[in-house]
Amino acid sequence: MPEGNSKATSFAIVTDIHGNIHALDEAVRLIEERPDIDKIICLGDNFSLGSAPVKVLHKLQSLSNTIFIRGNHDRYIVERIWEYERPTIEGMDPDDPVCIDIVANEKWTAEQIGDEGKDFIRNMKMSHFVNTNGVYVEFTHAWFGRDDSPPSLAEAKKWRDHEQLKHVEAKTFVFTHGHTHIPRHDLFGNLRVLCPGSTGLPFDEDKRGVVAFLKLENGTAHWEVERFDYDFEAALEHIKKVQPPFYKNLLSTLKYASIRNDLVE
Repeated sequence: MPEGNSKATSFAIVTDIHGNIHALDEAVRLIEERPDIDKIICLGDNFSLGSAPVKVLHKLQSLSNTIFIRGNHDRYIVERIWEYERPTIEGMDPDDPVCIDIVANEKWTAEQIGDEGKDFIRNMKMSHFVNTNGVYVEFTHAWFGRDDSPPSLAEAKKWRDHEQLKHVEAKTFVFTHGHTHIPRHDLFGNLRVLCPGSTGLPFDEDKRGVVAFLKLENGTAHWEVERFDYDFEAALEHIKKVQPPFYKNLLSTLKYASIRNDLVE
């Protein structure tokens, strides 16, 4: 049944934190400044690659009224991907040094967050659905049935067509995902496909963090992406201090807000 539609419903969205506690702290501060947020949605990839997975875990645990969606990097931890024969990430060559370092980072992250963090991941959802105020929304890390590739516009149209048959009262259909670390805002009739970017590790050459806000009202979805500055130098210094596996690649990616493995010696 649709949720109550007597007033607007507002969501704050963080995604792809990747162990960057400095960015997450600022994102949460910005969310707490808004009095109208009904629920926080965290779209996954919370701990791996970055240097502060335990601090991120504790920060996320402290949040109330929050839905946690599992990302592919969260899955790698509970699946113990480092124990696979020739493990690979998102189709990478298992012998690629970058892939080897990422797999090593998954193991390191799992050791850092321990059973507490693994249980936190196991309790995450694959998707969260909302049907209110004439708007039907799905929140997920990438796509149902797969967590490492978001939908094409053609796939999203098929999703919309399928959901319209079940939710005839909805005027607008919104598919919201993370994973790509690049903002997305596709429009096609009454369909919107949205991605905020990345809270802690952007790939769009803008090193500022990201928090998004989605307001559902009168059959309309209002989308706002806020880019914010945070203590970027402290984040870099923490990575250098901790030196987790993959840290050299992470440093260049964070500095340039794009994947710059070519800069790593």
